[in-house]
Formats: sequence, structure tokens, C-alpha cells
Amino acid sequence: MTGSGVRIDGNTVRLPGGVAVRFVRTLRLPETGTHPLPPGLGEFPVRRVADYADRVPEEWRTRGGVMLPVYLREAMWLSFAGTTEPAALQVGAGKVCAVSGERWSDRLVRRPQNYLVLPRQPWLDGINSGKGTVRQFVAVPLGLGATVEGQVTGEEVWGGIQLRSFPLRDDVLAQWRRREERERLERERTVGGPGGYGGFGVTGGYGAAPPPMVGGAPGAAGPMMASAPGGAVPPGGAVPPASGAAPRRAAAMGLGVGGSMRQEVYQDDRPLTDWSEEPAGRVFVHLVTPPEWRRITGEAPPPSPVDRAAYTRAGLPWYDYYDADAEDLAPTDTLEAVKPVGDWLGTDPDPWQPPSPGQVTPLKDAPGKPVEDGEW
Repeated sequence: MTGSGVRIDGNTVRLPGGVAVRFVRTLRLPETGTHPLPPGLGEFPVRRVADYADRVPEEWRTRGGVMLPVYLREAMWLSFAGTTEPAALQVGAGKVCAVSGERWSDRLVRRPQNYLVLPRQPWLDGINSGKGTVRQFVAVPLGLGATVEGQVTGEEVWGGIQLRSFPLRDDVLAQWRRREERERLERERTVGGPGGYGGFGVTGGYGAAPPPMVGGAPGAAGPMMASAPGGAVPPGGAVPPASGAAPRRAAAMGLGVGGSMRQEVYQDDRPLTDWSEEPAGRVFVHLVTPPEWRRITGEAPPPSPVDRAAYTRAGLPWYDYYDADAEDLAPTDTLEAVKPVGDWLGTDPDPWQPPSPGQVTPLKDAPGKPVEDGEW
């Protein structure tokens, strides 16, 4: 097993080339209709698989990577805030591309496009399943056929989430850095203060503010959550794992889909040849049930997801994001045909209370130990 160049910084997974990925808890949407973007309800805690090698299944050790705890039918979105330089990021759901619906490929492909363009794509809430919409990522167990992997490939082998980043070619990146430096200096002269890549409220660059986490700082527990920030263990809340316990087969989890929301997946406006042919890094993200998380890590998992009606009654915000300068990537027939998890698990018993118009907010026009890579 070799190093991947991937690090965990807090709950942020950092891939080589400046790519930052956080996994954000959010409100699960109903599976009918199209909805605004719900905000984050705190980050999922992320841990290295290698740190618990004596308590995870052998296949996890083989694949390496990281793990995070998630409840059955809990929703999540991926935030790329903090990505510092242009990158092409492949996102897999059980080794099915969340952008193209094709099986996992070791190279970048344009038709259909099988990657996201960062940092222009500020986040991803689900699979690219409709014109200007995505279907929400929702966690489900393997074995039911409800995952994206199961519906597209007819089998459920991998589960989890896969990430792989490709930087710009060295000469193209050097040219981009020179241009960014010129634009930064120009902004400082015209605005009268330091500006930066991705800065808030400045013209030029990518610069869109992501939907705020409820409760303030990223990862902070919102008013509907009862745990420490980022799912950290409250004082006295840790449960020591069984000493010397032999690894056992953990309940395998993957990503299915839930409700539809308004979100664009942006088409790459660069020539494909601008990107490196070789990835800078990759990581396998294992999805762990809360009981298994407690057994493996000794930590208390985050609290269960909030009640949707209570969320809306509390007046918490929703978001619409639109970038008029970018072109939406058309969905593929494969991902349009993926059915929501309710078709397998039954109707959601929670009543849906839609947000009022005033709750929808328009948006825009460090290093730890290396994460080990494995065979997947």
C-alpha cells in the first residue's frame, strides 16, 4: 500500500494540487418536486482507515482511504471551498461517475464529461440527473439495489465515494498563476486593499460564497444539533473500542439518490489537453453506520438528522445558486433513469413543509498524516 499525497486537515480531505473536499450534513429533501438548496448542518467527521487497521474489515485496509459516519437515508453534499487552484475532480458513487453516469475511468473524458471543474464548481449535492438540477446524495445500505452503483451496473461491489484530482499541466498552471497575480495586483490598486483568489465581494475569479453552515463557522453545530462542532465527542462522550477486538465485516453503505434540487454542474470551457494526463491523488471514502463508527473509533457519532418540519418552522435558510457566466452540463440518460431510494425503502413518514419565499436566499450570479491509498 502506498501513500496518496492526500491529507486530512480537520474534517477537510486535501488532495494534491490544492483540492479541498468537505462532506456536509444537510436536510433530506422529498423525492417529488424540485427544491432550493438546503444549507449545511455541520461537517461529517473524517478519519483515516489506517489509524484503525486492527478494527476495520480487511477490504477496507486493502482500499485504504478515509471513513465517515452516516445514518440510513441521511443526505450530504460535497463542499469544495478552500480549493486553491484549478483542478478537474472525478467523483464516484460506488465507482459510477456522479457527473456522467459512466463506470469509473482512469482518465478524463469530455464526451460525456466525467469530472467537475474546480473551483468554479463550488459544491455538489448529488448526481447530475436533469437540466440545471441534481438529485440529492442519500446514504443507503448495499444489497437492496437502491444505490447509484446498483442501478447503473446491476451489482453492488464498491459502495462509498471515490475522489480523484487532476491538476493543470505545468505550463498551463504557470500561465494561470501569472494571470492571477496580475489580476490580484490590479484589484488591490482599484479596491484599495488586498484581494485574493476566491475572495468574497471582489470582482473577477471564482469568488462565490458557499451556502453558510447553520451555526456560523464551518462544521459548527447548528441550532438544531446537539453535539460538539464537526461531530466531535463531547466531554465524557467517548466509548473506548473493545481492546484487541478482531476486525469484522462492517455494514456496507453506498450512495442512492433522493429529491431533486436546482443546481448546475458546469461544463469545462478549457481544452481537455490543458489537464494533466496523470492524476495528482485519489482517495476512497468509506461510509460507516453510526454503531460501527462507535465500535471502530470509540467516538460518539453525530446526532441523527433533524426533523424537516421543525427545520422550516425555525426559519432556517435555503439557497438558490446561479452562475450566468457558466454553461450547465447536460445530464446523461443513465443518471436521469436512477430512481430515488424511496422506491426501495418505502415512503418517507415525515411530513414535508415547504420553505416560505423569504427563506430562500439567492447566491452569486493543513497537514496531517498521509492518507494511504490502496487497490480499488
